[in-house]
Amino acid sequence: MHVTHDPDADASPVIGFDDLLKVDIRVGTIVEALPFPEARKPAFRLVIDFGPVIGLKKSSAQITEHYTLADLPGRQIAAVVNFPPRQIGKVMSEVLTLGFPDADGKVVLVTPSASVPNGGRLF
Repeated sequence: MHVTHDPDADASPVIGFDDLLKVDIRVGTIVEALPFPEARKPAFRLVIDFGPVIGLKKSSAQITEHYTLADLPGRQIAAVVNFPPRQIGKVMSEVLTLGFPDADGKVVLVTPSASVPNGGRLF
């Protein structure tokens, strides 16, 4: 799924602004975080509220290194909401929760620095 976590990797090819607009990245609030013991790699199941238009969506996220289940409800995160759903074990992941790799390649969630309305689109 991920191309590379290497911070020294070459940049991707140049794209046009219209290409960027095709990727719908929205902010949502995690309302539920559940264990996901069936996952091949350690992960949590998330339910994320993206506001009245997009609603509640499910996601599987490999974020167990930096977060506990108790840390996650109420946290705002960024996710791609217009990828097709993907079956991950017994879970249908409806959005791609976004993060950056730390120095060891473990996921750190992308979050706004201040509270913003759920459903807001990245620009």
